[in-house]
Amino acid sequence: MKNAFTLQGGNLLAYVTAFFVVTVWGTTFVQTKVLINAGLLPEEIFLYRFVLAYLLIMPLAGKRLFLDNWRDELLAMLLGITGGSLYFVTENTALVYGYCSNVSLLVCVTPLTTALAMRWLHTDDKPGRGVLIGSCVALMGVALVVFNGNFVLKLSPLADGLAFAACICWTLYSVVMQYVQPRYPTMLIMRKVFGYGVLTILPFFISEAPHVGLLFGGGFKVWFNVLMLGCVASMLCYTLWNFVLKRLGTVRATNFIYLNPVVTMLCSWAVLDEHITWMAMLGAVLVLLGMFMAEKKRNISK
Repeated sequence: MKNAFTLQGGNLLAYVTAFFVVTVWGTTFVQTKVLINAGLLPEEIFLYRFVLAYLLIMPLAGKRLFLDNWRDELLAMLLGITGGSLYFVTENTALVYGYCSNVSLLVCVTPLTTALAMRWLHTDDKPGRGVLIGSCVALMGVALVVFNGNFVLKLSPLADGLAFAACICWTLYSVVMQYVQPRYPTMLIMRKVFGYGVLTILPFFISEAPHVGLLFGGGFKVWFNVLMLGCVASMLCYTLWNFVLKRLGTVRATNFIYLNPVVTMLCSWAVLDEHITWMAMLGAVLVLLGMFMAEKKRNISK
């Protein structure tokens, strides 16, 4: 137990960083909604935020253009697709054709699918049964938060399939990042992620170019949210997430994603004046309980 306590104390900065990153990412749903209401398309929002993140990280990433070999370069492209263009396209398109509650719930299956993937791959970060149980408890809490006391589950095969595809994308991103990140500087990896994310979103604008006029003429509300998404949610938080993955491991770090709906719920209540039911508050408690159970079982096993 002493070793477990020492581990927690030694990783305090990583825990605080993970909480900060997930808190920021939890607010991005509200910021994206504001931009969509202003007339911007989801793929345009992604393009602007990743271009901005790429420009910001360029001076910090050095002059090196390519990774050691073509296999690593392809993996970097895969990171840009699964953690960037394809992830955001599938998630945002699911919101267009389906129900927000379904999408939120399916995307939050990511920690569980990641834990199962790491268990199947027999890595050093292999989760035990207790971690999986805690993850399931947290997922039950997510369901209560997402539905917010209104249990009306309507199936939409296309949208639900896209939402689950987004879940698989982030799982792949987390697993591949575990392989790539120990071998290269963080800033170089993130420059690759942002760069390939931008390149692979461009085909979506073949038929119609981005409406740049909406960006430049949208006023303070549009610019503020684009800057927050690009500078903080993308450039800063993606880079900090790499630090969290290194210090906590893929499974433990990904479990923090369960907090996303809780943060979104609180942000929607504060900014959009949305109502919070006692069922949603119970769900938030279950999320925290599930995360605590997973962490406790993990530390005991060590």
